[in-house]
Amino acid sequence: MTIEELRKRIDVLDRQLVELLSERARAALTIGQLKAATSLPVYEPNREKVIYKNICAANQGPLPDSELTHIYERIIDVMRSIQRDELASERNAQGRRGDPKGHAAGAPLSQQRESVAGDPGPAPETGKKP
Repeated sequence: MTIEELRKRIDVLDRQLVELLSERARAALTIGQLKAATSLPVYEPNREKVIYKNICAANQGPLPDSELTHIYERIIDVMRSIQRDELASERNAQGRRGDPKGHAAGAPLSQQRESVAGDPGPAPETGKKP
């Protein structure tokens, strides 16, 4: 194959990755809504360990497990962030409707995050947990 042909193949693969990541994000948003309804924390380190174990078990190379794990740390950081954003939006909407839990509409995001039981707040950019 030529470089141009390989680049076209990469472009196709990139579009497929975007589609799969979007599908994963939609699933993460739904999970975030279920977590909110059941008062579960956004951050679940045991679940993340299972994900890393699963991806390493499925990895057939050429990426080393450590590099694949780094990629997934970032993906999980982004998914956790959109879950938090969704929870914050829901809290703001509840506040505008007279939230019975007393969450104020427009409360700073840091205060909103603190109100999620067991949620340590944003993870470092590297994906490593404090």
